[in-house]
Amino acid sequence: MAEFSGRSLYVTGGASGIGRAVVDSFLNEGANVTILDRSKDGLAAIKAQYGEQVICIEGDVTIFEDHEKAVYQAVEKFGGLDVFIANAGVFDGFAKFENVTAEAMNDAYDLLMNINVKGYFNGAKASLHELQKTKGNIIFTVSGAGFYPDGGGVWYTASKHAQIGLMRQLAFEVAPDVRVNAVAPGGTLTALNVIPPLKPFVKEIDNDTKAKSIKTRNPLRIAMNADDHVGPYLLLASSKSRAITGEVISSDGGLAIRGLS
Repeated sequence: MAEFSGRSLYVTGGASGIGRAVVDSFLNEGANVTILDRSKDGLAAIKAQYGEQVICIEGDVTIFEDHEKAVYQAVEKFGGLDVFIANAGVFDGFAKFENVTAEAMNDAYDLLMNINVKGYFNGAKASLHELQKTKGNIIFTVSGAGFYPDGGGVWYTASKHAQIGLMRQLAFEVAPDVRVNAVAPGGTLTALNVIPPLKPFVKEIDNDTKAKSIKTRNPLRIAMNADDHVGPYLLLASSKSRAITGEVISSDGGLAIRGLS
């Protein structure tokens, strides 16, 4: 879309998985992108490929000052900020609540909620003032687990419900100047990190088994990859969706029509 040429985006968790696919898509449309991620190697690969079109910052989404730094650099180099995409997240590996010790339960809560929920709070807060100047928008990566059980364990599912609640209330509060929406990918063949406190309670599965499981859970019978989800981000960031706020676009192979089959 020509309208993305020269526009400035800030993306968390953009060095791998769905975040990387989203970053690539916007860069290929001519946008400038600032990325905050913990992966030094992943950021280096993006910088080597795109050069001055990207700002790559190694940081932690749970630290507000890291977001401030990212937003400041985006504005300094690219002249402003048009879109914030909150994407960084971790997973609980479907760990079963009854099997997890009390200590691991609490450690898992603190770590996962800080990254998946506080990270979104931090990024939105650090970006908001600049987005108000440009009449920009915020896009959250949420999940089908924000609507249905068994998209993860209790920690992940609770965090995804929280993200949707944050998105909807924020959309209400910051209108009419800023739009806030979300994309909810379904099961995807991408590396989603299981947090350390829960690893002893999680069974590892190979990609073939994972793909078969994903296919049986959605009506389209597809095992999605990261590139399958980029379309809704491009739409929500564009002027073609100027009447949309407080909404979630599901990119999940049709889970909502699955019923009891």
